[in-house]
Amino acid sequence: MILVLRALGVGDLATAVPALRALRAAHPDRQLVLAAPAWLGPLVELVGGVDRLLPTDGLDRLDRPAGRVELAVNLHGRGPLSHRLLAAAHPGRLFAFANAEASHVDGPDWDDDEHEVSRWCRLLGWYGVPADPTDLDLRRPGPVPAVSGVTVLHPGSKEPAKRWPADRFVALARELTGRGHRVVLTGSASERAVVARIAYQAGLPAAAVLAGRTDLAQFAALIAGARLVVSGDTGAAHLATGYRTPSVVLFGPVPPARWGPPPERRRHLALWAGARARPEWDGVGVHPALVDLGVAEVLAAVDEVEQAVRVDRAVAA
Repeated sequence: MILVLRALGVGDLATAVPALRALRAAHPDRQLVLAAPAWLGPLVELVGGVDRLLPTDGLDRLDRPAGRVELAVNLHGRGPLSHRLLAAAHPGRLFAFANAEASHVDGPDWDDDEHEVSRWCRLLGWYGVPADPTDLDLRRPGPVPAVSGVTVLHPGSKEPAKRWPADRFVALARELTGRGHRVVLTGSASERAVVARIAYQAGLPAAAVLAGRTDLAQFAALIAGARLVVSGDTGAAHLATGYRTPSVVLFGPVPPARWGPPPERRRHLALWAGARARPEWDGVGVHPALVDLGVAEVLAAVDEVEQAVRVDRAVAA
């Protein structure tokens, strides 16, 4: 059995797809068990290659799976807690970044500035398992009811620093609607009130508010069939990358060089004002790099990715 730890969120799982597929290809006859939150189950199905999900929330506890763990792979972090959690399963071997505190020196050094996708591919490569960082495409969802052809605006984020100001989403929704986009707004159930206010102020109907009304499978289907996604650095952006849905991703505290879409994919454009002069941030509220992004700049990015789509279609015709 191969036990892989990645007990995080949607974007975290999406960025680990190349590494998971590399492990599947390297060990086709071994059961691959992924330790991740149970609610990610529908997305795990869309990754493919994972035989079983071991429900795991964070690093408080890891239930030991039945059977012998021949290989444990830490795709969660640099350790020591995650290393020790996997070591408690008594694996025959552990693939992980070097961490002296966890008494694990058999691994490469961690690089804080590395892109999240490349990080895990490099880890496996160090152990002789080749991984393709471009292998990010997700399986298409099954027949899950979802609106198609819409423009998805995703204003929310678990981290306040990553939330582009709501009034700018209002202005963006108005402008895109005027251009003929069918705009819907997504988010979690806890974000529904904020999203509903954005929709109301933008003149959108109540039916455009999908926050809290889709489960993960439906949300993935919505992104897969969308015309465009505009989002902060969240799971929605990573799903758009996985489905090659045109997207504009707004970055704040973390630069796109670490979490952004592949730069060679013209349908995905990351915006980051981090290189501009800006006031020091006290860690409260929206990050200044996001505040520096105006509506006009986002609309220009929308034009650019939609032009890329038109070119791709013309070439394919």
